[in-house]
Amino acid sequence: MNEQAPAAREIPVDKRHHVESMLMRESLLDKQVMSSTETPVVPMLRFCHVVKIGGRSIIDHGKKAVYPLVDAIRDALGNFKLVIGTGGGMRSRHVTSIGIDLGMPTGVLAQLCIIDALGNAHLLGTLLAPQGVVAIPPEILGHMLPFFIKSAPGVICNGDPPFSIWEHTPRFGRIPPHRTDAGTFLLAECYGCATHTLIKDVDGLYDADPKVNSNAEFIKEITVSELRARNLQTLPFDRVMIDLLANARQLKQFQIINGLRPELLDRALRGEHVGTIVRKD
Repeated sequence: MNEQAPAAREIPVDKRHHVESMLMRESLLDKQVMSSTETPVVPMLRFCHVVKIGGRSIIDHGKKAVYPLVDAIRDALGNFKLVIGTGGGMRSRHVTSIGIDLGMPTGVLAQLCIIDALGNAHLLGTLLAPQGVVAIPPEILGHMLPFFIKSAPGVICNGDPPFSIWEHTPRFGRIPPHRTDAGTFLLAECYGCATHTLIKDVDGLYDADPKVNSNAEFIKEITVSELRARNLQTLPFDRVMIDLLANARQLKQFQIINGLRPELLDRALRGEHVGTIVRKD
């Protein structure tokens, strides 16, 4: 039997060698090409749990709110590997207000907010230092997180994503859309962590702000599509998280719990429904 000779490979005139790949001759703007890249994603830290502690809602309350929560975190560190993100609180709101008044663009406002959230990370890191928990500087977090989380029971970081001057410009206004709730969600999604928990000073999501409306209805569970359809006036988390969860590949939900009830933390980390769960459709 005569075997068909393999087709001769085209050799460029200038003798350059090309690395064969699925995208070498494709436009990365082509919809079919983008669809072909939809493959399983490697979960790097599936044993970790990401916890975001609100700056204004928890840390700004001072000792009466922070100390009991720190005790709950100490207990949880005996059973869970934690990546703890912090918000900037009132200081971030103050500097953002000044920046808007001075005409600062969204990217500069995002950089200013990172500084305040990092300050709160160091406050918590100091309180949890006896447990070996450290606050990681933003410039090495993405590269060194697996090393630190293997070496210590937990790490602390500022919750803001490192977009800085590359922050997305919002459709309305100039406030950076990706703040600390969104930043910790993106971290948990990228590393494929087990859970993402937002610790606030409310029991979860309501159809109105419960602090100003005593008749606000508690929402125990809701999906992304239901949340979009309701278009609530106010949310206890960054609104951009609705889109982030809709597009997530590894995280299927996040939960909002009340940090003024610190006993809920352990239960949330164990997967119990103790606040509001927002689910991917």
